[in-house]
Amino acid sequence: MKRIGLLSLCLVVLAAGCGTVQSIIKSTFPYTSTLVIPASTKSNTTVSATSAATSFDQVFGNQDSGNYIKEVRIASAKLDASNPNTQSMGIFKSVKLYISNGESGEVMVASRNDISENIGTSLVLDIDNSRFLDSYIKGNNLRIRMEYVLRNGLTTDVSVRTALSFSSSPANPK
Repeated sequence: MKRIGLLSLCLVVLAAGCGTVQSIIKSTFPYTSTLVIPASTKSNTTVSATSAATSFDQVFGNQDSGNYIKEVRIASAKLDASNPNTQSMGIFKSVKLYISNGESGEVMVASRNDISENIGTSLVLDIDNSRFLDSYIKGNNLRIRMEYVLRNGLTTDVSVRTALSFSSSPANPK
């Protein structure tokens, strides 16, 4: 009787495993991109920079993992200085992050206003997880657009690494 119970449990875990593993991978590994802020950018003006985003699945060639997830929401958004890596994120007065995939338009997923001048080299943004983002994440061409206002002018180009993490529920593939 114990063997039948154990075997049944193993089968249930195996059957649900693929979708659950894909959901965990999607939630654990963020979409990242590097955005360049040109030194020529004017301060106190709203400007934007756009870059393609990559995920764990794209790096390892798993293009159909979107079939295993549903109810995708933004879980976190963070900016890190990457070049120079000592650059303070206090260069920004405000930041908004948008995602798009070329098919579903564009949606704002995170923002931050009134950024302190002494914030440091990392900036955690306030997320907007009020909507599902399935149609954006399941596409192959996710792009991140950062709309920002600089506090002061820059003396050199600055690269900023964005990391967007998503949460999802497992889905049965079609």
